[in-house]
Amino acid sequence: MKLYNTLTHKIEVLKPINPPNISLYTCGPTVYDYTHIGHMRAFVINDLLRRTLDYCGFKVKRVMNITDVGHLTGDDDTGIDKLEKGAKKSSKTVWEVAKFFTDYFLQLPMP
Repeated sequence: MKLYNTLTHKIEVLKPINPPNISLYTCGPTVYDYTHIGHMRAFVINDLLRRTLDYCGFKVKRVMNITDVGHLTGDDDTGIDKLEKGAKKSSKTVWEVAKFFTDYFLQLPMP
């Protein structure tokens, strides 16, 4: 299997550190609001990668994070934190918002 290496800017053969095991860390949702179709693109691509690695005979251990802080409303690192914005909108604390939308996300059917 070949993948694009963003560090070297080249397409390279995948060489696991501990074959056939591969650890795959992927980004999950930022839990400030309901999951929407825009979020699902990342989940679908990450799942496709995991399934392809499985198909190629690798043993994949996947970990996905859930982000509850630090995402600003602007892509240029400007604006209010999305969780703070969600908390103000719902008159709750950021922790209440994060817990509610984490629980919501975790109950969604996942592959």
